[in-house]
Amino acid sequence: MYKEKTTKGFGDIAITNKGKSEFLIKVKELIEWEKLNKILQSKLKRNKNAAGNPPYSELLLFKILLLETWFNLSDEKVEEAINDRISFIKFLELSLESSTPDHSTISRFRNSLIKSDLDKELFCEINRQLETKGILVKSGIIVDATIVSSSRKPKKMIEIAEEDRKESDTEGSEEKQESHKVVYSKDADAGWIKKRNQYYYGHKVHNAVTPTGFIVGGILTPANKSDINNFENVMNELPLLNENIPVLADKGYASATNREYLLKRTLSDKIMHKAVKGKPLTEEQKEENREISKYRYVVEQTFGLLKLHFGFDRMRYIGNRKCSLEYRIKSMAFNLKKACYSF
Repeated sequence: MYKEKTTKGFGDIAITNKGKSEFLIKVKELIEWEKLNKILQSKLKRNKNAAGNPPYSELLLFKILLLETWFNLSDEKVEEAINDRISFIKFLELSLESSTPDHSTISRFRNSLIKSDLDKELFCEINRQLETKGILVKSGIIVDATIVSSSRKPKKMIEIAEEDRKESDTEGSEEKQESHKVVYSKDADAGWIKKRNQYYYGHKVHNAVTPTGFIVGGILTPANKSDINNFENVMNELPLLNENIPVLADKGYASATNREYLLKRTLSDKIMHKAVKGKPLTEEQKEENREISKYRYVVEQTFGLLKLHFGFDRMRYIGNRKCSLEYRIKSMAFNLKKACYSF
């Protein structure tokens, strides 16, 4: 496995049995980091910094992004923690005498991931390894969406898009979408939405998880974009699925188009049924809805954990691409932490 070049000094010998973190020890042993390192090195160029010093390894910087996600730290705070926490030093395989990257280096590395479009490839490799170990099992897929507030608040709003999930005359009628315009906002890729009489400005994460809560794919859109129109986009993000795997979703995704999509992919349609005017649900459809509802809590639980423990109730960055990277890194960190308590 790739390691940073280190030289042990007296201080390193003294802390050999100190600074234990069971979680970081487990995650360090869980993943074949060298495979991630090869992906990073294949796409990213190693440039010397302004002072002409050798660059920090891509794997080291990627691990730092995971650390700041697990512990909900900013670039500045994780820079301080690397120089202060023995458990961090051990996880990064550094020495007490090693030089460490500053917050600007960490930020530049994050931007390089965006330019190289590497986040999805890294996410898929981590999930592949978890599948190989039998930890992540795609026995089914649950799709849902949640709103994440923008890191910027606009000074003025003109018109608001309203999310409408009331039953209508046609199954699969779209959420009510009005034209919207936001001025004086730095986050031009965010959007306004009204949900349950509350207004939100930000992004919407359309997520797909397994029945045990592992994230297997998803996309990020402005908050005003409808769930129903992004169902296919979410499913297209997922790796190849076995035939007849059940795909669960609430009635907000119910449409002939989405059901036909699942049929073409030979996936089991478990989208909840939606009553329409003059055509109430049959007892069989009501029973199927009840059965689907028993499992949908898993995706809500995943959203709750991301917001509570990973600070994903509000974006750190602006712009769809940076926010999408944030979502993907949080998904990787979430799956790795979940996996550590599953083996």
